[in-house]
Amino acid sequence: MDRTLRNFGAWLLAAAIGGMLVACQSGCVNALAGALYVIKGNDVAPEFPGLKNKRVAVVCRPVVELQYTTGNVHAEIARQLGILLRQHSSKVEIIDAQKVSEWTDEHEWTEFNEIGEALDADMVVGIDLEHFSIYQGQTLYQGKAQVAVQVVDMKDHGKIAFESHMPQLVYPPNTGVPTSEKPEEEFRRQFIKVLADHVGRYFYPHDATQDFARDSDSLR
Repeated sequence: MDRTLRNFGAWLLAAAIGGMLVACQSGCVNALAGALYVIKGNDVAPEFPGLKNKRVAVVCRPVVELQYTTGNVHAEIARQLGILLRQHSSKVEIIDAQKVSEWTDEHEWTEFNEIGEALDADMVVGIDLEHFSIYQGQTLYQGKAQVAVQVVDMKDHGKIAFESHMPQLVYPPNTGVPTSEKPEEEFRRQFIKVLADHVGRYFYPHDATQDFARDSDSLR
């Protein structure tokens, strides 16, 4: 008798669960989709994931017109990009930025593969800085930059494995920041980090929604 009651109770429980699953089928699908969003996030895959397990040199050079007007900005962009690449992938070996700067300062060179050969790199991430400014008028900061990016594969005879001409970056995108809010050097560093991250997105996953907060971030 007890066994019969137990079996009947188990059948009732199974029937109840089945009924609940049928009743909430559409709602559960939505809930599952929401859960997957929370787990997976809103990440966009990189266009070029080929830096993994590679020894990489990162270098940025200004066009001739900017060589005497942007100071050390190009070296800071390369250094910051190297930091981000290292943070986003433990499987990428980034050649020390100081070694790259020392070699480029001490040698005459025209092609990115020359740096890769000299520093025994597997890949060279080369950035051509075509435009860089941080002022919108005399009393507002608003960074603007234009860069071209290429990856040189030293293991494939220095061939270009990836290249892209990035659309002009404007930061903050919608409004300037009063110069009274922060020192020039602080805003420049902030803009360089944003620029380096935008270049880095070619190589590591990123949140597609993060740009919506750019205006508020610039005021911090």
